[in-house]
Amino acid sequence: MTADITTTYCGLELSNPLMASASPMTETIESLLALEEAGVGAVVLPSLWEEQIEHEAMEFQRIYSLSTDQFAESLSGFLPEYDDYGTRTEAYLEHLVEAKEELSIPVIASLNGTTRGGWVHYAKRLEAAGADALELNVYLIPTDPYATGADVEQRYLDLVEAVRKEVSIPLAVKIGPYFSSLPNMARQLQEAGADALVMFNRFFQPDIDLETLEVVPRVRLSPPTALLLPMRWIGILRGTVPLDFAITSGVHDASDALKALLVGADAVMMASALLRNGPGHVAEMLGEMQAWLDENDYESIEQMKGSMSIGSSPNPGAFVRTNYMKMLTTYSTAP
Repeated sequence: MTADITTTYCGLELSNPLMASASPMTETIESLLALEEAGVGAVVLPSLWEEQIEHEAMEFQRIYSLSTDQFAESLSGFLPEYDDYGTRTEAYLEHLVEAKEELSIPVIASLNGTTRGGWVHYAKRLEAAGADALELNVYLIPTDPYATGADVEQRYLDLVEAVRKEVSIPLAVKIGPYFSSLPNMARQLQEAGADALVMFNRFFQPDIDLETLEVVPRVRLSPPTALLLPMRWIGILRGTVPLDFAITSGVHDASDALKALLVGADAVMMASALLRNGPGHVAEMLGEMQAWLDENDYESIEQMKGSMSIGSSPNPGAFVRTNYMKMLTTYSTAP
């Protein structure tokens, strides 16, 4: 019997757990259609950034106040109406609308921000444009030595609460791993309105250009080893908080996806593997996953999901100190 590979994530029914996460692969309708044809269960559009929205708002304010005290014409019809300006945010909304028209799989919009400001109202516009769910990408790097851990956590919670008030569609929150008590933070995020967690955000590190002596961005695609950290924490959190989980970073092949599902991921997001190998890599992975499930007598993805989480594992210590001690005592330099 062929195993059922459907899954649910963030309240959405997916044909399979493989998702294209926010990346250049989801920037155009052509690549989105190619991903759908290859078999992805859902797509996440690139983020609409807080800075983009706030910058446009300030520019509009500057334009509208330009020469208003010098020309009578400025009082009526001197400047175009707000809606007549083409903006990046409007282009994003148009991309979302077109994606929903062209695709039959769920389309998830993404907002990236760190403060509780007026920009969060765009969440409502994304919902109105047809987004099946919203991913809130919180890319927050604390730099204030007087800000406590509690202060940082509260910023996350305030932001989630503010966005939750704007929308009724499912809300996923993409977070990093740097919390003193990740289980407690996960619980608080759920109480603030999150339906799912995406684990983990890759906080890209700046580099130094020795020729120009400038701080420069250098994007490096995730290695397979990046899978281990989110896999461990999803295995710990599965069953302890009523949230769905998506794993991201380090998923490169079918074995990575299967491991993620075994520890409790509901969805498996990919970017680096798709950028390296193209959309066709999805079909290859799905075939290998289906074969493994059938060979191991699984009836469905749901049956295997979380079967090796800390709550289901016969050796829960493997997720915490026992595994740490075993690795240190058994490591050998011998070939």
